[in-house]
Amino acid sequence: MEETISLKELFQTLKKRLGLIILLTVIVTTTSGVMSYFFITPIYQSSTQLLVNQAKSEQGSVDVNQIRSNLEIINTYNVIIKTPAILDKVSAELNSDETASSLHSKITVGSESNSQVLNITVQHSDPVMAATIANTTAEVFQTEIITLMNVDNVSILSPAQVGENPSPVKPQPVLNMAIAMVVGLMAGVGLAFLLEYLDTSIKNEQDIEKLLGLPVLGTIMKIEDKDIQEAQQAARKARTRGETVGSSK
Repeated sequence: MEETISLKELFQTLKKRLGLIILLTVIVTTTSGVMSYFFITPIYQSSTQLLVNQAKSEQGSVDVNQIRSNLEIINTYNVIIKTPAILDKVSAELNSDETASSLHSKITVGSESNSQVLNITVQHSDPVMAATIANTTAEVFQTEIITLMNVDNVSILSPAQVGENPSPVKPQPVLNMAIAMVVGLMAGVGLAFLLEYLDTSIKNEQDIEKLLGLPVLGTIMKIEDKDIQEAQQAARKARTRGETVGSSK
C-alpha cells in the first residue's frame, strides 16, 4: 500500500511540474542545436592507406615469417609517423601555419586488424587541407623510413581524396540534440523532485494529516467577495420574484 501511494505521488509531482520539465528540455535541446549549427566549427576527416609490403621468397611464394615481421613492425611505424622526424618535414612541405605540434593533434595512425595496412587519418576544419596533410604525411614517411630503418617496404595503397560535397564528421547536430534532449529531460525531472522536496508549505488537508498525524474533521471554505455579491444578487432576485407572485394573487 505504501509503495502504491509513493508511486501515485511520484506521478502527481511529474504532472504538477510538467511545464517546467518540458520548458527545460526545449531550452537545452535548442541551445545544443544552435551551438552545433552556428557556433561549433565543422571538422572534416580524410584518410590515406599505406601498405607494408610482403617480401617474397626466391621461389616467388609469400614468406610467412616476413609477413609476421611486417605485422610486428607496424606498431613501430605507428609511433614513427607522429614523431618530429616526420612531422617537421611534413610541416615544411605544407608551407602553411601547421606546426609539428598542431599536426600531431590532428593526425591519428592506426592499423587494420591483423593486416599490413596502415591508416593515416587527419581531422581538419578544411577538407582539402585534411586530404593534403594525410597525403603529404604518407609521402614523407614513405621516403624517410628508408633512412630511419634502412627498409623500403612501404607503399601508398590509397591516397586521400576530397569528394564533391564533403560532409563534416563533427559536430553531429542531430546526435547532439538527441543527447541534449535526454539530458534536459533528466535535469527537468530532477529539478521537479528537488523543488517538490524543498516545498514545505501546507496546501490541503492531506498535508495537515501528514504533518500532525491527526484526522481532519472538517474544512472551512474561503468565501470571496464576488461570491458574497453573487449570493446577495440571487437573494434579491428571489425576493423580487416572491413579491411579484404575492401581488398577482
